[in-house]
Amino acid sequence: MDDLIQDYLHYLKIERGLSENTRQSYRQDLKQYQQFLVSQKLTSFTEDRFIILGFLQAQTTAKKAQSSITRSISTLRKFYQYLAREGRIQKDPMLQIDSPKQGRHLPAVLSSEEIERLLKTPDTSTPLGLRDRAILEVLYATGLRVSELVHLKLTDLHLSLGLIQTLGKGDKERIIPIGDVAVDWINQYLERSRNRLTKGKDSPYLFVNFHGNGLTRQGIWKNLKVIVQAAGIDKDVTPHTLRHSFATVLLENGADLRIVQELLGHSDISTTQIYTHISKKHLTEVYQRSHPRD
Repeated sequence: MDDLIQDYLHYLKIERGLSENTRQSYRQDLKQYQQFLVSQKLTSFTEDRFIILGFLQAQTTAKKAQSSITRSISTLRKFYQYLAREGRIQKDPMLQIDSPKQGRHLPAVLSSEEIERLLKTPDTSTPLGLRDRAILEVLYATGLRVSELVHLKLTDLHLSLGLIQTLGKGDKERIIPIGDVAVDWINQYLERSRNRLTKGKDSPYLFVNFHGNGLTRQGIWKNLKVIVQAAGIDKDVTPHTLRHSFATVLLENGADLRIVQELLGHSDISTTQIYTHISKKHLTEVYQRSHPRD
């Protein structure tokens, strides 16, 4: 089973050109499935749909999120298609398993007051605090994914033009405007903090950790959790929450949906359209608070 998983991941890299992060998600799903099969005393990928349904039921029992289970089904569907196409199995059991209908989940966003509290929480008199303030300002000003932020290089900055460039999903490059406030915090970080963190070490990355190395996604998440708690914000805030907040505030202030799609790097506008539901929800809340007859 290990060899088949490795072959499939190699196929995803060479034939499909999928990113490292996406391939790791496939690997994680398939390894979980493999562990279940081993627990059932199986040594190969089964063609029995009832065993696969048992795996999915085990995930439900383990209280896995519905989005995770849906992703597992999608991974298995594509994996078994690959096995059938390569002649590794006689029949594809996933053809007999329906994908669950996934409810529309509105992502959490922060209010303008919460954003201000969050941005002002890091202690900018310290190198790490100044770095964290710059990170938060960049995330909110650009809507970058956390994976794009950690790979942001000094050569990607065109601050005099108010622009940065990034490689998004599928290695698609895009140019993003960045506001004066975020540019100012980046410059302060570069002037007062970054050299103290790198200690003379040569790093191509804009944001570095205490040892002068590039930050990881996990490092950003961990730091953000501490900042959110210190800000007294009682919400489950992730770097993606700032991306959601960025998109929502643009739409609420009249930005065109196609422009927001381009800024976020969405290949399909249907992904961007979820933010119109948040915007309408905001309009309803404002109406209910403001109209005397509501």
